[in-house]
Amino acid sequence: MSVKVAVATLRGKAYFHIVNLLKEINVSFFSLMPNDSIPAGVKVVITTPEEKSIVDFGKILTFTCEEDIDLLASQIAIILRGKERYEKMVIGIDPGEVVTGLIVIADGKVVNEANCLSIRETCTKIKNVLKNVNLSVTNVRVKIGNGVSAYKELIKMLDKVLPAKIVLEVVSEAGTNFPVSKRSRNLRHIISATRITSRVGCIYQREREKKRKEKEKENEENC
Repeated sequence: MSVKVAVATLRGKAYFHIVNLLKEINVSFFSLMPNDSIPAGVKVVITTPEEKSIVDFGKILTFTCEEDIDLLASQIAIILRGKERYEKMVIGIDPGEVVTGLIVIADGKVVNEANCLSIRETCTKIKNVLKNVNLSVTNVRVKIGNGVSAYKELIKMLDKVLPAKIVLEVVSEAGTNFPVSKRSRNLRHIISATRITSRVGCIYQREREKKRKEKEKENEENC
């Protein structure tokens, strides 16, 4: 398999985070100096904003901070798939009492996955993933498993922080949890989240949409 990503930075902290991300999403890479020649076959170079002007290449992504690492992962995935945008994205969530599994599938391919330790972390991660998604052309659906009562608080938070165009769907978790080996224990919630993405559930009525319909009804009654 040809290597399609190059990391060109002299900044140790940035290099550490970029490389960890690439290993996590299973992407091979070249390690270069910012002014090195870019090997044939590379589709994108990742560097820092301060070093970007030194890199002589057409397609460059920059690492700014650890908080934006999910955005960088999404940008890499789009470029490596030769796409300008996704047509369909499904985000599966397996809420747990302690750990919440999260997976993002875009046009049939996994582009992000994580174990989150709080509702806030889960919402933040989803918001970061969506920063690079054009909602006018990409259909996004978030499916939340209902296996634990915490899903109710989570879906209310998602309703508040996510754009109105995104569909929220509550899915039965029956049959999504299976025994796993000790080696795969950290993947248990992610595996369940993956199964949740393929389930059909009940659409959650967004609060803004609900208020809009109530307003329309009120206007009709006053006419």
